[in-house]
Amino acid sequence: MTKAAFLASVAIFAVAAPAAALANEPVPAPAPPPVVNESAPADPQDSRNVADQPNEVIVTGTLAHSERDVLSGTSVLRGAKLTRDLRPTIGETLTRQPGVSATSFGPSASRPVLRGFQGERIRVLTDGIGSIDVSNTSVDHAVVINPLLSERIEVLRGPAALLYGSSAVGGLVNVIDTRIPRALPENGYSLDAIGSYGSAANERSGGASANVAIGKQFVLNANGSYLSTSDLRIGGFALTPERRAAALASVGLPQEVEEGEEPIDFAANAAIRGRLPNTASETWTAGVGGAFITDTGTIGIAYGHYQSLYGLPIRFATEPGQEQEGPRIDIRQDRLDLRAEFDTGGDVIKTVRLRAGYAAYRHAELEPDGAVGTTFTNRGVEARLEVIQAARGVWTGASGVQFSNREFNVVGEEAFLPRSTTAQTGIFTQQQLDFGRLKAEAGARYEFTDLASRPDFGDLRYFRGERRFGAFSGAIGASYGLNDAVRIGLNLSRTERAPAAEELFANGAHAGTQAYEVGNPDFRLEKSWGLEATFHAHGTNYSFDASAYYNWFDNFITDNQTDQAVCEAAAAPSGREVDLPCFQLTQGDARYFGFEASGSLKVAQVGDYAINVDALGDYVNATLDRIGPAPRIPPARVLGGVEAQSERLSGRIEVEHVFPQGRLAAFETRTRPFTLVNFTAQFKPFASDRTLLTFSANNLFNVDARRHASFLKDFAPLAGRDIRVSLRFAL
Repeated sequence: MTKAAFLASVAIFAVAAPAAALANEPVPAPAPPPVVNESAPADPQDSRNVADQPNEVIVTGTLAHSERDVLSGTSVLRGAKLTRDLRPTIGETLTRQPGVSATSFGPSASRPVLRGFQGERIRVLTDGIGSIDVSNTSVDHAVVINPLLSERIEVLRGPAALLYGSSAVGGLVNVIDTRIPRALPENGYSLDAIGSYGSAANERSGGASANVAIGKQFVLNANGSYLSTSDLRIGGFALTPERRAAALASVGLPQEVEEGEEPIDFAANAAIRGRLPNTASETWTAGVGGAFITDTGTIGIAYGHYQSLYGLPIRFATEPGQEQEGPRIDIRQDRLDLRAEFDTGGDVIKTVRLRAGYAAYRHAELEPDGAVGTTFTNRGVEARLEVIQAARGVWTGASGVQFSNREFNVVGEEAFLPRSTTAQTGIFTQQQLDFGRLKAEAGARYEFTDLASRPDFGDLRYFRGERRFGAFSGAIGASYGLNDAVRIGLNLSRTERAPAAEELFANGAHAGTQAYEVGNPDFRLEKSWGLEATFHAHGTNYSFDASAYYNWFDNFITDNQTDQAVCEAAAAPSGREVDLPCFQLTQGDARYFGFEASGSLKVAQVGDYAINVDALGDYVNATLDRIGPAPRIPPARVLGGVEAQSERLSGRIEVEHVFPQGRLAAFETRTRPFTLVNFTAQFKPFASDRTLLTFSANNLFNVDARRHASFLKDFAPLAGRDIRVSLRFAL
C-alpha cells in the first residue's frame, strides 16, 4: 500500500469512526442551518460599509464560517471594495487589508506578506489549491494568478490556515474565481467584465468571464484578460538619498570594464527620477471550462493559459565593481483544474469535495539583448479530497487528504538550485462544537514530505540524495459570545514545517536577490507554538475586529549575510567565482508577535447618505535569537478613512501612514516613514444595479514611498500619483 493510499484511508476513518459510533445514539434534532448560497456570484456593486453587511461566509476553510466566528484573523475582499483595490498583482491588491504588506519587487512581481511572513511561510491559492508556479522560489517571480478574474479574495491567518499545508504558518490567500461554474446562470447566460486604466504606468487592462447554460444541467465558461503597462511613474528619485550619495561619491573613480562594455555612469544613476526604467509589462490569459450541475452536486473542469512578459526594476550600481542589469521575465503556464462536490444525503458523511489541478510552468529570464540567461521549469499536481460529516447535534466536522508533487529545475548562467522533486501527502481533520455562545474548534494535520535533489551529472556544488520529513501540526481554540454582538476567542497551535527544496539545496548566485545563497541539506523540521486572541464586535452601525498573536519558533530558517569565505568554499567544487554578497541559510530560535485591528462606525445620516468612518492598524515585531531583528519586517502603520454612501453614489477619502522601520538586520538600511492620501468615488449609473463606475486618485501628493519588506526598496519606490478609472458590469 502506498503512503498516499494509506493516509487517505486514515483520513476517511477519522470521519467515519466517530460519526458511526454515535449513529445509534439519540441526539437532539439540530436547528435548520442558515441557507448559504456559496454558488452565487459576488455582487460587484456591493458598496455598503462593513458595519452594514451581513456576516461574510468564508469558504476557504474546510467548514463554512461567518467572518466574525472564525477563530483567527480573517479578511474578505469582494464587490465594490475589490474593484476599488484591484491591482495587477495579488500583493498590491491586498495591501489595504489589516496585517498585510507586499514584497513589491516592482509593479509586476509583488507577493503578499502576512504578519511579517513571506516566501515559504505563505500559501497563495486559487480556489483552494496552489498556484503551481515558482513565486515562492524568488521575490522577482510573479504569482500566476490574475486578480482581474477574481470574484472574491480571502486572507486567512492562524490555525485554520494549517489545514492547507504546514507552509501556511504565516497565513494564506485564496483567490476565488468563476473558471469552473458553480451554479446555473439565472437567465441561461451571465457575463462579468471589467475594464481599467491607471495613469501611473499607463495601465490598460480588461477581463471577462461568461457562462452559458447548455440544457438544464450543463454550463460552459469562457474567460480571458489582458494587461499592458509602460514604465512606472514614481514620486521622486529611484534611489534613496543614501544610495544617491554613494553613487555621486563614485563619480570619477576607476572602473574595471570588460571588452565591449561601457563604464557605469554613476551621476546618471543618481539623477534617475520620475519613471522607473525597465518596468513595462504585458500579460494575457485565456481559458475555457464547464460543469455538470444537479440538485445534489457538481463536477467541472477548466483549462487556462497564462502568458506574461515583464521587466524588473534595475538595481542601479552605486560603487565600482557592482553589476547593473535590466532583466526581463517571460512566463508561460498551461493549467488544468477539476472541482467536484456531492451531497450524499447520508447520516454519517454529508458532503464529499474534490479539488485538483495540474500545471506545466516555464519562465525564461532574458538578458538586455533578449538572450535567455536562465530558465525555470516546474511541473506540478495538487489534489485535495474532503469529506464533511453530517451534523450530530452540536458537533460538526470534516477531514481529508491532500497530495502534491512538484518537479522543478533551473538551468543557465545564474542557476542557484539543482533539479529537484518534492512529494507531499497530508491528512487533516477539523472538528467543531457549537453550544451557541460557546464555540470550540480543534484541528490536526500530519504531513509526509519527500524531497530529492538530482543535479546534473558532474555538478559537484549540490547535495545529491533525498530528505524525508514527517510533520505534525495541531490547533485548539474556543470563542465565547459575551452578547449577541460581541465575541472573544483564544486559540493555541503547534506547527511543524519541513524545509523546502530551496532552503535545503541552494548553492549559487541568485540574481533576483543579488546574493550568493547557500542552503543546508541537514536542516531539521521547523517547529513553532502560536497563541492568538481575537475580538469581534458587530452591530447595526458598527464593526470592530482585532487579533493579537505571539509565535515562538525552534529551528527557524532564515538567511543572513556571512563571511565571503563560506560561499567561496561552497562554490569551490564548481570552480565558480563569488562576486556577490554571501548569504547563508541557518536555523535558530525566533519570536514573532504583533496585532492587527480594523473597525467601522456609522456616525451620521445626511439625506440619502450614510457617513461612515473606518480605521485599521497593524504591527509586527520579529527577533532572531543571538542575531537580532529579523530582516524585511513591515513597520507599524495606520489607515483611516471617511466615506459617504448612498444607493447610487459613494465617495471616500483615506490617509495611510507607515511608520519608519528602525529595527534592522545587520545588512539592512533604515526605511523612512511615508503618508499616502487616496480618494475614491463609485457610481451606479443604472437602476438595474449591475454596473459600477469607479474613479480613484491614489498617492495624491506624489510622495516617495518604499516598503521595508521589499528587496529593492533602496532602488524602486512605489507608484507615484495614480489616477484610475474602472468600469465593471454584469449581465
